[in-house]
Amino acid sequence: MTQSSDAARPTAAITSYHAHVYYADDGERAVAAWLRDRIDEQFVLRIGRWHDKPVGPHTRGMYQLAFRIELFAMLVPWLMLNRRGLSVLVHPNTDNPHDDHLVHALWLGETLPLNGERLPHRIDPAATPEDHAPNTKAMKKL
Repeated sequence: MTQSSDAARPTAAITSYHAHVYYADDGERAVAAWLRDRIDEQFVLRIGRWHDKPVGPHTRGMYQLAFRIELFAMLVPWLMLNRRGLSVLVHPNTDNPHDDHLVHALWLGETLPLNGERLPHRIDPAATPEDHAPNTKAMKKL
């Protein structure tokens, strides 16, 4: 356990969430593209760019979904039902990216290795505000 206090952390420490959709080859990338298109049609969130090579702590190709706290209860169950065998990492965003990815995360599908040395233990969230600019396709459905 990485926390030094017996006090429970409040959920207010979570400012937003990320989900990382992983793929290993062209076949899985096609499934990830299908999933990305459905997400783009149905959810108001930020969809990150494709990373066909490992980037940061991620050891496999992936793209990121950045979403507000309020969307968690709809998006995560939807991913559970529609990920089509892909591994998806869902993690909170607090002031500790290391623990967010490696301690407080949940995995849908296979748990993949992450390069934890690439993640800081502390950041100032105010110094790096997250942009949750929504995609326009889902906005039209609201």
